[in-house]
Amino acid sequence: METEELVEASAPRVGDVERAIEAILMVADEPQSLVHLATAVGHPVPAVRQSIERLVADYDGESGGVRRGFELREVGGGWRIYVRPEHDAVVRDFVLTQNPTKLSQAALETLSVIAYKQPISRGAIASIRAVNVDSVVRTLLGRGLITEAFTDNETGAIHYETTPLLLSQLGINSIEELPPISPLLDDGSAGFDEQR
Repeated sequence: METEELVEASAPRVGDVERAIEAILMVADEPQSLVHLATAVGHPVPAVRQSIERLVADYDGESGGVRRGFELREVGGGWRIYVRPEHDAVVRDFVLTQNPTKLSQAALETLSVIAYKQPISRGAIASIRAVNVDSVVRTLLGRGLITEAFTDNETGAIHYETTPLLLSQLGINSIEELPPISPLLDDGSAGFDEQR
């Protein structure tokens, strides 16, 4: 009898799993698979699937609750929180008016990589820049300078590309008008001895 009470007391309440998943999804930059979420919260995949279904219903206001300004969507083999499409304009205006137009050096470098290599994944950007680019990519997305182009079906990696807003900010009509980058690159001869 005491053992049953102990097991019952230690078992998570239904809402606890949802809140844990919700917390993870609020900070995740990429869609999260059911398996990844199940591992993170320490619960079986079927339980996580049910929790996801309850969260979707909750955000959609299906049980008489309020329909939220965001939604939980399955994309690229995983789940991610998005602003509802009907609120895109107001969120874009808020972000653009609340953030100064100046970009940090890291943001400018990341934006350059995306502009010249698009569409490109976050991992490829990080590989080129040799630093973590998660927060910079979020900033560029928030400012409307880049957008998600597509999600790779095999890896689940989101690929990014520039937006028309960037073109208008640069005063060009197409990405092809960017200056060629090769004349600006070092020829690679620096640091080599001329003697053998």
